[in-house]
Amino acid sequence: MPIHDQTYRRYAGHREPAGRAWLVIARNGILTILRKRLFLGLLLLAWIPFVVGAVMVYLYANFPQFTLLSMTAQRFRDFLGTQDFFVFVITVWVGAGLVANDKRANALQIYLAKPLTRVEYITGKLVILGAFLLLVTWVPALLLLLLQLLFTGSFTFLRQNLYLFPAVTVFAFLQVLLAAFTMLALSSLSKSSRYVAVLYAGAYWFSHAVFGVIYAITGSTRLSWLSLPGNLSQLGDIIFRLQPRYSTPGAVSLLAVAAIIGLSVWVLERQVRGVEVVS
Repeated sequence: MPIHDQTYRRYAGHREPAGRAWLVIARNGILTILRKRLFLGLLLLAWIPFVVGAVMVYLYANFPQFTLLSMTAQRFRDFLGTQDFFVFVITVWVGAGLVANDKRANALQIYLAKPLTRVEYITGKLVILGAFLLLVTWVPALLLLLLQLLFTGSFTFLRQNLYLFPAVTVFAFLQVLLAAFTMLALSSLSKSSRYVAVLYAGAYWFSHAVFGVIYAITGSTRLSWLSLPGNLSQLGDIIFRLQPRYSTPGAVSLLAVAAIIGLSVWVLERQVRGVEVVS
């Protein structure tokens, strides 16, 4: 039988640049979720407030007598507030199994045995959840701002409310980062996505319930930093230059959010590890 030459030959395939492995995780994760029709229906529901807002912008631009429909900082703040429910549902739906399912299938060993760092793995998972959350917060809010400029046909609104563009961006990304890091950290603690979903929902609503009880007893809102949604609400009001709804200093709410994200990073650093082989 013939003997083929087995001498050294250069690799002729395509070599990907280092540091881009997270793109593969993110792309495949996003495509997998988009194949679920029920989830696509949820995304359509999440865009109904945008459609309502777009109609309001059109009516006010063409019929100025509808002063109640004018788009102000409060309107954009309220729009992002209405998206809180969808942010919560999408976070639970998409995020609960991002790491938990890999741990249940013992896939972390496979992921981290390849030329893939923990940072790239976590980044890819964060992008999956973050992309869908930004799709129902930052993207529609920016589109409403652009529609306001197009329908009015004037830069007066832009000159008077230029800060709304960075305000929408800062608050949306703050909201997404808090939800994504918290959920990913909880997902890394268990092999059951259902347990993670319950854990996140419990932490989210229990923290707000504790603040509600304290407020009912003391009549003071200075401890709103104990509540996950309370911190976001307080920071949102400050970012949009509105009257804060709680008496908690903005720096305290920001510190609480930073502490939660920092704790989540620490948990991920401890939990997302490959198997150490001891010889």
